[in-house]
Amino acid sequence: MTDRLPTGTRAGYAMGSLATGAFGTVPGLLLLPYLTDDLGVTAGVAGLLVLGPKAWDVLVNPLAGRMSDRTQSRWGPRRPYLLFGGVAMAVLFAAIFAAPVSGPAAAAWCATAFLLTATAFAFFQVPYVAMPAEMTRDYGERTRLMTWRVAVLAVAILVSGAVAPMVVTWGGDGLAGHRWMGGFVALLIAVGAVGAFLGTRAASSASSVQSEPSLRAQLSVAAANGPFRVLLVVFVVQTVGIATMLAGVNYLAEHVLRRPDDGPTFLFACFVGPAILVMPLWTRLGRRLGKRRALVVASGLLTAGALAMSAAGSVPPAVVYLTVTLAGVGYAGQQVFALAMLPDCIAYDDARTGRRQAGVFTGLWTAGETLGLALGPGVFALVLAVGDYRSATSGVEVVQPDSARTAILLGFTVVPALLIGPVTALLSRYRLTEAALAEALRETTGHAAPQAERLG
Repeated sequence: MTDRLPTGTRAGYAMGSLATGAFGTVPGLLLLPYLTDDLGVTAGVAGLLVLGPKAWDVLVNPLAGRMSDRTQSRWGPRRPYLLFGGVAMAVLFAAIFAAPVSGPAAAAWCATAFLLTATAFAFFQVPYVAMPAEMTRDYGERTRLMTWRVAVLAVAILVSGAVAPMVVTWGGDGLAGHRWMGGFVALLIAVGAVGAFLGTRAASSASSVQSEPSLRAQLSVAAANGPFRVLLVVFVVQTVGIATMLAGVNYLAEHVLRRPDDGPTFLFACFVGPAILVMPLWTRLGRRLGKRRALVVASGLLTAGALAMSAAGSVPPAVVYLTVTLAGVGYAGQQVFALAMLPDCIAYDDARTGRRQAGVFTGLWTAGETLGLALGPGVFALVLAVGDYRSATSGVEVVQPDSARTAILLGFTVVPALLIGPVTALLSRYRLTEAALAEALRETTGHAAPQAERLG
């Protein structure tokens, strides 16, 4: 295992974020309105259909982590899953938006295809997230690696989130437009998966033979890791808030800003575009403040931006886009530092137990992330239902009541802020600094146990 990684390896690893960003963004952005406005599925049922397949990953992800921990191949324990899981995810994603019918049968089609896609995603995402802890031992190098990853993630979110709605329009809207969009995003996923597989061929990997003998034992080990517990709770709750916001982009653009054509593109560009530009600033701030404090700052900016957007509808759209940009700067830092702290928690566990089982932690992490991404649209759908939002079929225009527009605004601003901001206070219990991790790495397994108590 090396400490500093070649630029090519960093870039190759980051390519995988094209796949994760596309799958994490597009269903939350387009699947709910596709179901409610094109297939005629009621908001409540549509929310359950969006939630169910991703919630399935809560069970599948730990299994995928354990399997990748124990896999031995000429490509290493993780990389086979990048190739085969990624390609399967691309093919199945296209099927989600290829429903040949409408109504209940279309809902069943989408739910089944989404379930299979979520399963393939689990077997790609879990090994992918496990790799940084095995690629480098350097505390700062993990932040640099995550900076590359989140920069590409921002591009993936921007391309998939901003361009995908355009493809729907270019394809003729309705069912036909969504089929074209599904094919476009599937291609993006395939490029990212194959790119990550090829780009990490020179990366170090760890043998998995020392992992715990059972899934239950591995989960017990993860639960005993105090820093990981804190970080996981914060990240999952914040992910719910972010996903709730993303689920409301189309609704806000159409019903509040009155810009259904270009509104979603501008909103997405303002939210994820800053991530490409501010990464060097977040990296420097992380070195100065430490990862935990930098994550607190980023979460504060994200919360403030979400609350400021509550003025949408009563201020010019340009002002709304500026507040979205503020939230986007916070989002970039939130992603970088949370993802950079995860491999630190895994390295700490290696020192504490003497066993390498990164897949266990990333299985739980990605299960929580996937659940958060699924809960977000579900939360937004619930807010829509409370606000009496009226569903429609493709080509049929429905006039929404004022209560629906109020629900859209609250679901896009206040609800995400309440999810993202308060949970940040839990980070006061996260004490895994660079010095603490270095001390744990110097200790033997027996002497590291008291350190575990001090850290969580």
